[in-house]
Amino acid sequence: MKTPFPLIFALWGAGLGAAAQYGKVSVVFDALPAVYPGAGAALGFVVSLVGLVGIVFGVVAGLVVARVRYRRALISALWIGAGVSAFQALLPDLPLLLASRVIEGASHLAIVVAAPTLIAQLSAPKDRGLTLSLWGTFFGVAFAVLSLLGRPLVAGWGIPALFAAHSAYMAVFAVLLSGWLKRLPPEGPQPVLNLRQIMRDHGTIYRSPYISAPAAGWLFYTFCFVSILTVLPPYLSPELRNLILAAMPIVSIIVSMTMGVWLLRHVSAVRVVELGFAGSALCLAWLWAVPGAPLACLALAAALGLIQGASFAAVPQLNDTAAAQAQANGAMAQMGNLGNTLGTPVIASVLLSFGYAGMPVVAGLACIGGLCAHLILGRLRNRM
Repeated sequence: MKTPFPLIFALWGAGLGAAAQYGKVSVVFDALPAVYPGAGAALGFVVSLVGLVGIVFGVVAGLVVARVRYRRALISALWIGAGVSAFQALLPDLPLLLASRVIEGASHLAIVVAAPTLIAQLSAPKDRGLTLSLWGTFFGVAFAVLSLLGRPLVAGWGIPALFAAHSAYMAVFAVLLSGWLKRLPPEGPQPVLNLRQIMRDHGTIYRSPYISAPAAGWLFYTFCFVSILTVLPPYLSPELRNLILAAMPIVSIIVSMTMGVWLLRHVSAVRVVELGFAGSALCLAWLWAVPGAPLACLALAAALGLIQGASFAAVPQLNDTAAAQAQANGAMAQMGNLGNTLGTPVIASVLLSFGYAGMPVVAGLACIGGLCAHLILGRLRNRM
C-alpha cells in the first residue's frame, strides 16, 4: 500500500479550515464590540459555542459520521462551513450569529472526526506516524496563519473579508476533496443511529481502554496547552515576550514532526505520549523554580509537541476498524473541547488565589494526570 500524500495534505488542509472555524473569531474578538455594541458578555458565546457543541456532541459525531459515511460527512461539513461563513460575512444580528456558530460547531465536529479517520485508513502503516503527526499540527498552524494574515486582512478590509475568505477556502477544499475521495477503502457496516445507541456508544467508548485512551490523554493536554499560552505572557520578560509566545507553538509543531515522527517509528504512540507528559511535568517544575525562564518555556513546548502528534497516531494503533477510529476521534473532539473550555478559567482562578506559583503546580499535576491515565489504561489493556 502506497500513501497518497497529495490527498493526505488536502485532508490536512480541510483540518486547517476546521481550526479556522475557531480561530477566525478569536483573532477578531477585540473588534466585535464595535460591530455589536451593547452585547457585553454575550459576545463570549460567539467564541465558546463551537467548543460547547463539541463537548456535548463529540461522541455523537463519531457515530453520525460513521453512519453517514466518512467521505460524505466530510464533504457535507465543508460545504456547510462555507455556507455558514458566507452568512456570517453579512454580519447578521447577534442571535442569528450565535445560531450560525452552533451549526458551525456541528460542521467542525464532522471534519475533525472524518478527516483523521480517513487519513489513518489511507496511509500505509509505515507512514501513519508521519501523516497523523501532520494532522496533529492543524490547530497550531491555522492559528499562526490567522495571526499573520487574518488580522491584516481585517485591518484593511473589515471582518466580513475574513469570513468571506474562510468561506471560499472551505468551498475550494469541498470541491477538491469531492473528486479525490471517490475511491475509498471499505468502511465497514453502518452503525445503528438512535438515542439508545448514542447512549450505548458513550458507554462503549469510555469503558474501552483502547477507544478511550487517546481522548483521556488529550483532555489533559488541551487543559494545559491553551491555558498556559493564555496566562503565561505577563510573567515573561517584556523584551522576549512576543518572541517566546510566537516560538512556543512553532517549536511544538517542529518537535512533533521531527523527533515525534522518529520516535513513532521505534516505539508505540502511547509510549511517546507518556514521554511527552513526563517531560512536560519536569519542564513545569523548572518553570516553578525559575519563573518565566525562556528555555523552560521552549522545552515545555517541545515536550507538549510529542503529545500532539502521537495522540492522533495512537488512534489507529489501538483501534483496527474505521468505526472504532471514528469513535476514538469523536471522543478526542469531546475531551479536547472540554480541556480547552476548562483549562484557562481553572488556571486563571489558581493565579488569582495563589499567584504565579500555582500555575505550574496545577498544570504539572494535569500532566501527571495524563501520564497516569495512559499508564492505567495500558495496564487494563494488558489484562484483556
